[in-house]
Amino acid sequence: MTQESSPTAAAAPMAARIASLADWPWSDLAKEWHRLFSVDPPVSNRRFVEKRIAHRWQEIEFTKTNRTLLDRNRRRIDELVATGTLTRHRVGTVPVAGTELVRLYAGIEHRVQVLADGEFEYAGARYRSLSMIARKITGTQWSGPLFFGLRKGGRR
Repeated sequence: MTQESSPTAAAAPMAARIASLADWPWSDLAKEWHRLFSVDPPVSNRRFVEKRIAHRWQEIEFTKTNRTLLDRNRRRIDELVATGTLTRHRVGTVPVAGTELVRLYAGIEHRVQVLADGEFEYAGARYRSLSMIARKITGTQWSGPLFFGLRKGGRR
């Protein structure tokens, strides 16, 4: 399979490839398992072997199509090794890379670009969090996701 430029472009050929596993003879499944994991299959359960092969293929394909996520994960691992802790990120708070957040504040329109590495660009500068940008705009302490409307205020 050729290297694709996006996860969406790679999805169709990968789905067809995974679907074809049902037609493979057991000997070919075992050979593919050995190629992927450098050992023989641990069980003779065909369904398990097919699922695990499909999962591994997707992992390999994903490394080709989403290098920025892998790089971010490597940085987080390095941070964990160096400090023993990780900076916590709220799940679902940060929109996908390429999203532009727009907020009207004090009569001025403020635009923030979500970058692929998990950071943000505002007024030509990079910031690690939306809260840093909200503080820059307002001059006061704000929750960035709240300020940009990604989260509702009040008690949960």
